[in-house]
Amino acid sequence: MRIGISCYPTFGGSGVVATELAMALAAEGDEVHVISYALPSRLSFINANLFYHEVVVPHYPLFEYPPYSLALATQIVEVARHQRLDLIHVHYAVPNAVSAVLAREILEPQPLKVVTTLHGTDITLVGNDPNYLETTRFGIVKSDAVTAVSRALREATQKQLGISNHIEVVPNFIDPARYEEARSLPGAQQWSQAGEKVLVHISNFRPVKRVFDVVEIFHRVRQKMPARLLLIGDGPDRPKVEQHGRECGICDSMTFIGNLPLVEEVLVGADLFLLPSETESFGLAALEALACEVPVIATDVGGLPEVVRDGENGFLLPVGDVDGMAAAAVRLLENDSMRQQFGEAGRRWAVERFDQASVVRQYRRIYHRVLED
Repeated sequence: MRIGISCYPTFGGSGVVATELAMALAAEGDEVHVISYALPSRLSFINANLFYHEVVVPHYPLFEYPPYSLALATQIVEVARHQRLDLIHVHYAVPNAVSAVLAREILEPQPLKVVTTLHGTDITLVGNDPNYLETTRFGIVKSDAVTAVSRALREATQKQLGISNHIEVVPNFIDPARYEEARSLPGAQQWSQAGEKVLVHISNFRPVKRVFDVVEIFHRVRQKMPARLLLIGDGPDRPKVEQHGRECGICDSMTFIGNLPLVEEVLVGADLFLLPSETESFGLAALEALACEVPVIATDVGGLPEVVRDGENGFLLPVGDVDGMAAAAVRLLENDSMRQQFGEAGRRWAVERFDQASVVRQYRRIYHRVLED
């Protein structure tokens, strides 16, 4: 097949999954064309079947806000027309789904199927905004197939947007081989000192991630044992988080690593992963931690219960329960046998349930179905 994939090029889950999917499809022999306004962070041109097309948005004085959605639609049309795409798979509803549907209309009578994957904030935050709700609903309804990364997100989409379309759940995934290779790396231990337990958090440092809760949990852990907190990513709350660490007197035990394309290079060797988010439609970072045999302490919200098995590979607690999460963290960190058992269970669960090959097969079945229709 000739497949177009449109995504945001950021370090967030939607861009990561779209990029990994593109590379996996190309490795299996499909011709894949990635369309975005910048080169995605994880995209590696290791296969001759993989191509990248940049969306250029002109800046005219008349436009106070450059119309990216129109530029994206135009680029989809150009790529589909000249590369004879069979379908375009867009990741994130706003504006990608709407742009793809518009491109399909422009291309007629040349056929172009549109597959839309919903990732979370495109529904729960952006798409639910009254300024975007109707266009978000339009893009989803007019897509030839729609998938969501979790059952929780599918239910939220149907409820919040009043959509009765069939939405198939296709989870995010990991490549077990890549995480197996990372096990030989020093990983998190290269940032720690002898005797320290290493806790890790990955996020975009926005309020929804509740990074201040991460610091408070770590603060309580530090009162019980020597420990170090590694924070991966960047975002608007990072300076405030650093300040909060200084106020708690633990900033010297917090290491800010910034954005990394391959997070397993840090996750390997860590003792615990913290994800106390306000909401998570899936929780890709939690899955990546489990794949590295790192138990997860997270909130019992959204799609996280579909990734983290409470009492088996981590613990799930209510949003804001800093004391409960800290107690669960200390319980695991003080019991090496339990932590190892949780880590091994997490690795098995990640490989059995979220293996790249099986998830790519799910997407491929959807592609064949819409093309046959």
